[in-house]
Amino acid sequence: MAGPLLVVGSVARTHGLAGDVIVDLVTNRTERVAPGTELVTDDGRVLRVASSSPHGGRWRVHFDGVDGIDAATALRGATLRAEPLDDAGELWVHQLVGAQVVDATGTVRGTVTGVQANPASDLLVLDTGALVPLRFVVDLVPGEQVTVDVPDGLFDLA
Repeated sequence: MAGPLLVVGSVARTHGLAGDVIVDLVTNRTERVAPGTELVTDDGRVLRVASSSPHGGRWRVHFDGVDGIDAATALRGATLRAEPLDDAGELWVHQLVGAQVVDATGTVRGTVTGVQANPASDLLVLDTGALVPLRFVVDLVPGEQVTVDVPDGLFDLA
């Protein structure tokens, strides 16, 4: 695998005796555990998904070569990473964090330090303390610049 790997989940525990594990996804993209998908652990081990199914809000996953409870137990707590998905029109956290935020007038408003979940609209968290709803993003140069068109006064609240 080439390029930066993103955290997509972790192995919570074993399930049964055949080598299945329960995976907690930190993404809503369930194709991350589709058969044939490759995930990488922090120690560089590449795990290929042999089968998966939803299991109580998590995923029951069997990886190729992970046969038996001992092999599955060795994966407990492992962070699972994968390459970023290429999905035009989607905003991805890894493309936003570190980018400079510029408003419609060209004024630099800060740097994105994170994205905060919010029911109405996820929020860009800026190093200035400002919070900007993602719905105001009008342009993105991944990792470099986010252009926003916000209502008057939004940055006065920070």
